[in-house]
Amino acid sequence: MPNAEPHPLPVTVKASFGSAVVVERVPPDDQAIWESSFAGRITDHRYYELTQDTLGAQFEHRYLLLKGADGTTRAVQPVFIVLQDLVTGLPRLFRQVVERVRRRFPGFLKLRMLMVGSSAGEGDLGRDVGTGEVTWTAQALGEVLPPLGRKLRATLIVFKDFPAAYRGVLEPLKRSGFTRVPSMPATGLTLDFETFEEYLTKRLSHAYRKNLRRKFRKAAQGVPLAFDVVSDVTPWVDQLVPLYRAVFGRSELKFEELNAEYLSELGRRMPDRARFLLWREGDRIVAFACCLVHNGVLKDNYIGLDYSIALERHLYFVTWRDTVIWALESGCHTYHSAPLNYDPKLHFRMHLEPLDLYARATRAWLNPLCARVLPWLEPTRYDRAVQQFPNQADLW
Repeated sequence: MPNAEPHPLPVTVKASFGSAVVVERVPPDDQAIWESSFAGRITDHRYYELTQDTLGAQFEHRYLLLKGADGTTRAVQPVFIVLQDLVTGLPRLFRQVVERVRRRFPGFLKLRMLMVGSSAGEGDLGRDVGTGEVTWTAQALGEVLPPLGRKLRATLIVFKDFPAAYRGVLEPLKRSGFTRVPSMPATGLTLDFETFEEYLTKRLSHAYRKNLRRKFRKAAQGVPLAFDVVSDVTPWVDQLVPLYRAVFGRSELKFEELNAEYLSELGRRMPDRARFLLWREGDRIVAFACCLVHNGVLKDNYIGLDYSIALERHLYFVTWRDTVIWALESGCHTYHSAPLNYDPKLHFRMHLEPLDLYARATRAWLNPLCARVLPWLEPTRYDRAVQQFPNQADLW
């Protein structure tokens, strides 16, 4: 989505703990602190720099330097600014009504937001260099974000897609006027079985197991599908982008849109974690999965499919099966899938992994209205498959 003209940087606000400064790039003097803030995370500092460099046309990526009373930086927190459509994810009928209003008022229910976290993935907090923890960072953000949001001309402040593990740390945000609502959840599967066949036999219903095996037999007909795993897809990136866009275009929920530069640079900058799973029919790539692997966790983030054969050869189910098998063979203990496409994941007996949004208006007088409206705008309540997961109550 288009953004307003970027605000001149740096932007500084004073705080009880010192100050906060918004910059476009982390200065060299703070580079070591920046790297340590996210060291060991599956998306470390390299990933935020990657998204800034490759997705910068979609978002204003910034860094928030949180400084102590002595003026030294204690933590670095990535943030970004986006013009966000508030009705994304709501039922089609509601969106159609809003679109009619927008014929006369184009900006209706589109707000400039200051978001904390990643523009292409789940949110994390930077560690405070003094304690090595995120508690101080969370407290500092709760104090400085409202005045910073006003200076950056944002209407709403949002902590985007933070895993439920952060709820304890972020709970005090409610005292600063933030409201927590569910975002579209990720899903997970504990890989506590030795083979995929054991998983099919012990985890899935008889009817769905039979259905999957029929799909796999159909998929095996015709030209055999070759499977390969690489860390750098630069030689094939021009084949992958159309496959990704085919999947992206079918989704009613859209946020970031990847491009060739992102796919290529991911493997170049993070070769230790980036893994691209490729499926070929002859010499032609017909499917791929863009994954990150770290500390026994495989995060299956993005896929691409050739829809000229995807439905006939059940490519979605083939890619999922082969990804789980490869994760087992690679010693992973957890398979983590990005949000959306919940119906098959429900039948795969995966569990929801809640992701939270914490939101407040930059103007305090609007917060009571936000607290009432936001629970009705959050999209999980309108997804029937999400509501059928056994642990759907964990979303709240």
